[in-house]
Amino acid sequence: GPPEPEPSATPAAEARVQVESAERAFARSMADRDHAAFMSFLSDDAMFFSGEVAFRGKQAVADGWKPFFDGETAPFSWEPRQVEVLESGLLALSSGPVLDADGEQLGTFTSIWREESPGEWRVVFDKGCD
Repeated sequence: GPPEPEPSATPAAEARVQVESAERAFARSMADRDHAAFMSFLSDDAMFFSGEVAFRGKQAVADGWKPFFDGETAPFSWEPRQVEVLESGLLALSSGPVLDADGEQLGTFTSIWREESPGEWRVVFDKGCD
């Protein structure tokens, strides 16, 4: 019969498109003030750095980021400029600018995404820098 497909690895080129799309949807959750949508992109064991502090686990990240969703206007936005996927297809790195409410660049972000089921990517690490 036909060869068995790889259990998890999406081809890297295809995975890159999936991750870029996921990152854009993740960023849109902030613009849309949709905290539940934001949470849906977090891996259960996600770790997000906020300065010297690290929020550990999906709920802690969601709670830590909740204040950013409180106002009518998003306090910042971001978009992927570079997305690279490991040859194994299991992890990807996304990075790009973080912009303030007026569109001025505040810094950059780097996020590590993991494929948790075929075509389903979630953030495991997130770190911004000035």
